[in-house]
Amino acid sequence: MSKVLAALSVSVDGFITGRDPGLGRGLGDGGVLFDWYFSGDTPSQVFDGFNLSEPSARVFDALAARDGVSVAGRNTYDDSGWDQGGAPHPTAPLVVLSHRPAPAHHDRQTFTSTIEEAITVAKEQAGGKDVGLMGGGVVTAALEAGLVDEIVLHQVPVLLGSGRRFFNELPEHISLDIVDVVPAPGVTHLHYRVIR
Repeated sequence: MSKVLAALSVSVDGFITGRDPGLGRGLGDGGVLFDWYFSGDTPSQVFDGFNLSEPSARVFDALAARDGVSVAGRNTYDDSGWDQGGAPHPTAPLVVLSHRPAPAHHDRQTFTSTIEEAITVAKEQAGGKDVGLMGGGVVTAALEAGLVDEIVLHQVPVLLGSGRRFFNELPEHISLDIVDVVPAPGVTHLHYRVIR
């Protein structure tokens, strides 16, 4: 059965982008959040060009291998330039949660207008694999709807001071169980299960 998880790089002060993210600027000055993808000597078995430390490669590849579909919000979609048909995962299709008109149709992309619809469509497309959430708005909406099973924080030891937050305001607290903590060069991988 598909699980819904969010696994994103995040600064110690809770940002998933730096200042001034946007089209042509990617994640703004938050690119430091992804240095750990390229700072090791262990090639990823899932993502070409990623060379991670050995502990990070174990965590990253295990999660990436589980991903059958990615769900992203429109800001993440636009900032990442996926309107040309790209997707965050090399083999998984992309479901986009958006309240704006969809751009040109691409085979690996589906547009939806509610988080419930996005997760339903994603699970149908996942082929039994998991659904990976991308973007603070999508993660928050899915948490509010009680749809998230796991959260992984790839916490990078930096204070960005500004940018887009991983989590937006929630109507109530959500309890988590720690599944695993893996320290690695330039990042600590914190894996949680959402308690419902």
